[in-house]
Amino acid sequence: MGASADNGLKIVVVGGFGVGKTTLVRSVSEIRPLNTEETMTKAGEAVDDISEVRGKSATTVAFDFGRITLDARNVLYLFGAPGQERFWFLWDRLFSGTLGAVVLVDTRRIDDSWYAIDRLEHHGTPFIVACNDFGGPAHAPQQIREALDLDPHVPLLECDARSRASAKQVLITLVEHVKSQHTKSLYDAQVPVPHQELAL
Repeated sequence: MGASADNGLKIVVVGGFGVGKTTLVRSVSEIRPLNTEETMTKAGEAVDDISEVRGKSATTVAFDFGRITLDARNVLYLFGAPGQERFWFLWDRLFSGTLGAVVLVDTRRIDDSWYAIDRLEHHGTPFIVACNDFGGPAHAPQQIREALDLDPHVPLLECDARSRASAKQVLITLVEHVKSQHTKSLYDAQVPVPHQELAL
């Protein structure tokens, strides 16, 4: 990173096992991403449910890291979190100092995303939901919102994690959401609460 870049902005990509977090970071990063992928073995089949991700041969065991230069002074850091339950203890540390998060969802296994949303809400971290295209049956946005119990203000979009353009749109949507949430917070802080007159 150049000496003139003095603002590092952190975004975390979370979601269930095999939803495409590593692929998304890899497709959009301007540098060769740091990956902590290890080959999946027969021993792991008893631990990780691979029934819906039969073609998966490697898995993240710590985190993925990528970078995007926004301008001369601002750099975006991307962290992809591991999806398996045994690595969830890493998530709270990854969330520290995060601008916002992308919850990547495979609609064939939508319940795998509940924990990620619960942790982000617990931390008060702004997030969006991106449904990665695995070619499964189409679902209406309202069906997905209901299945995830999403608040109406949380953006929901479709994406293809393999596509740089699609991954960039996911990040743009997140940054716009974070900005709107920040603006709303500033507005709410400045609007005076109406004084209620006491009934005598």
